[in-house]
Amino acid sequence: MCADAPVPPSPATLAPIRRVGIVARARLREAAPVVRNVVAWLTQRGLAPTVERATAELAGLTSTPTADAATLPEASDLILVLGGDGTLLGMARRIAATDVNPPILAVNFGSLGFLTEITLPELFDALASVVDGTAGIDERSMLRSRTVRGTTTLDEQLVLNDVVITKSALSGILDLSVSVGDHFVARFRADGLIVATPTGSTAYNLSAGGPIVHPLVNAVVLTPIAPHALTNRPIVLPDSSAIHIQPELAARPTDAFASFDGQTGFKLEHGDEVIVEAASRSLRVIRAASRPYFAVLREKLRWAER
Repeated sequence: MCADAPVPPSPATLAPIRRVGIVARARLREAAPVVRNVVAWLTQRGLAPTVERATAELAGLTSTPTADAATLPEASDLILVLGGDGTLLGMARRIAATDVNPPILAVNFGSLGFLTEITLPELFDALASVVDGTAGIDERSMLRSRTVRGTTTLDEQLVLNDVVITKSALSGILDLSVSVGDHFVARFRADGLIVATPTGSTAYNLSAGGPIVHPLVNAVVLTPIAPHALTNRPIVLPDSSAIHIQPELAARPTDAFASFDGQTGFKLEHGDEVIVEAASRSLRVIRAASRPYFAVLREKLRWAER
């Protein structure tokens, strides 16, 4: 390697796994036998399973330790998620609300699952690789969002996928003033605006015409939703500067809402400012050993199929 060549980042490593949290999508009956099998597999190997309470009830487990979804991260060295991307996003938000950061092993029970990329037949091989310390792990960047009204911070959120400013179904088009750091970018007229992480680039951003960004790139994607001017195109920005978004709602009656990973949100008022910047923490996600990222894209998007 020449002297001027960049040094690649060191791969993330896993601490020894002793406690495994398990959570399934709500009312996912197909997951019940899988949960029971996982509990038995872990117990046979001297590991300690803790099952989210609704998941334990779904699986009919009465003697296995349980925890609320909010406290499961603090009771776990690893969290096994059985479901779709929404289930993973919900757990990611709960991890972000704590001071711990257990990695997530996500198994897809959904129809698409960009985040839950491990398939059910791969579950126990993936678990074994985590337990023996050979599993690959990605550090997925997150965004921190603050909503400010005057001098008051109304809300703070950490998101894995995106922050979305959008109008209501019956409202007219939105006017959104956007700055990056100290620099004014544009006044967008659109149905809304998506601020996405690289991980979130394959979510709402993709359906709105935004670019796919590799999940390990340090970037943020800004994508207008159905812009009035076709020249308002998505832009990929460095994640080193805060993005300031102000909906201009005084000129005509328009409703604007902010949503966070599609999991929670609230109505905005004229003068509110949504500030989005890189979070100081990341989410650790176990990679599928048999499938690199581009293989996942080919499989999920059906690239090159006729």
